[in-house]
Amino acid sequence: MYRRDVPRVSTDARYPTPNPQSPIPHPQNLQEVVVTGISLVSALGQNLADSWQQLLAGKSGIKICQPFPELEPRPLGLIDKQPAQLRLLTQHLVASALQDAGLVYPLPNCGVVIGSSRSHQAVWEEMMKKKWEKSKAEQGKEVVNSNPQSPISDPLSPENWLDTLPHMNAITAARQIGATGIVLAPMAACATAIWAIAQATYLIKSGQCHQIVTGAVEAAITPLTLTGFHKMGALAKTGAYPFDLRREGLVLGEGGAILILESAASAKQRQAKVYGKILGFGLTTDAYHANTPEPESKSAIASIKQCLQRSHLTPKDIDYIHAHGTATQINDQVESQLIQSLFSQQVAVSSTKGATGHTLGASGALGMAFSLMALQQQILPPCIGLQQPEFDLNLVREARETKVQRVLCFSFGFGGQNAVIAIEK
Repeated sequence: MYRRDVPRVSTDARYPTPNPQSPIPHPQNLQEVVVTGISLVSALGQNLADSWQQLLAGKSGIKICQPFPELEPRPLGLIDKQPAQLRLLTQHLVASALQDAGLVYPLPNCGVVIGSSRSHQAVWEEMMKKKWEKSKAEQGKEVVNSNPQSPISDPLSPENWLDTLPHMNAITAARQIGATGIVLAPMAACATAIWAIAQATYLIKSGQCHQIVTGAVEAAITPLTLTGFHKMGALAKTGAYPFDLRREGLVLGEGGAILILESAASAKQRQAKVYGKILGFGLTTDAYHANTPEPESKSAIASIKQCLQRSHLTPKDIDYIHAHGTATQINDQVESQLIQSLFSQQVAVSSTKGATGHTLGASGALGMAFSLMALQQQILPPCIGLQQPEFDLNLVREARETKVQRVLCFSFGFGGQNAVIAIEK
């Protein structure tokens, strides 16, 4: 008879049973985590340098667009004239980040932690559209094929849908660089990117990996996404204005950012350039509502305190906060209140979504990339779209040269996902 107090042991040496009593690494034995490579693509520019310069110049990549004839024109943060393809965007970002870090694949021992809140949703929507068109054609009704040069194939055949499962974008990146170790594909709504970077940070701190490709990518401008946010009343009509009295709502954007994380020992050994150091993170959930933050921000505040404690910091140590700042009425109000409750009025605050649009799960990765550039160049990025601040915060109206030593990045997602990460020069 099986006894609950006796752990079962695997008899197959290939799959050893984890030991629940395995020691957790002592804090003194934790690896330091540094960022040695960054790539970024957004509506602001095709690379990090261009996007950063446009941001500092006060430019916005948001324009009135109509990528789908069946939907009305609205402000969007498109990279190009038509919505991007997730797989191609990810491949480009991964290759660019490795090049920036001075790494050449294959990298069999490199971990991959790349998230996406929508993943291949655009492909699934196109599949269902083709299935509907095929059904209408079989019924003898007139149908307009969106691609008349190619016949309508079965959208649910294995060759079409297996590579579009939610985790396959991270798997594809692992194949691209020849990584055969740990691969994770977190999905945590708009907190996805910081969840991914936090997971990657832990894997390095605990010694499980020495190099990790991490971040998040979104190609989420699709008919269903636009219609869903429109039905919620969350979309802006003219543009994105974070923390502004006249803010209307969020503007959807696409893009992503990939970071190369390394143990400090690995970076030192290969004499890699370092953008900054990741100190700690905080991850909590409201357990309150599907799309409304908990009014008193208890769990969001807990995530900030958790991050500060793990980073051995106090609120007074923070020079700049890259806020979530979606430009919706409720987010900006709740986020402003929690910043005021924990930090002094001196801490600088800005959101870059007025320039890039809200890239959903990738937004925290863009925020991290911009924050690392702020540390490197000692310049704070402005809150594009802000003209009449509603809240008593030290909001960055224009690019500001100042001493920046430590930064917090916030992401708050649907379902009450709260993610905060601390970085240091």
